[in-house]
Amino acid sequence: MADQSKRLFFPRYLRQLMGEVMAAYEEGVKEVNRRTDFERFFESDESSAALTLAYPDDILMETARREGIEITGREKSAIVKELFLKKGGF
Repeated sequence: MADQSKRLFFPRYLRQLMGEVMAAYEEGVKEVNRRTDFERFFESDESSAALTLAYPDDILMETARREGIEITGREKSAIVKELFLKKGGF
């Protein structure tokens, strides 16, 4: 008689593999949603006002300079976004 554990190997492996694929898909969807929310946050000054207005300009600009972020001719929201990303945000 055939060993049942060997006969069930493929269906079990297939179920496990499908579970991993679905988990990766769901994580991908979450990542896309996070990115979309992040981009939407910095879309306008109104939506990012809490972050862009939280720090005085001189402190923000000095912090950006120390981090090697170009500040000349850029909007404050773009500088804050780059600083946020550089510091591990998102």
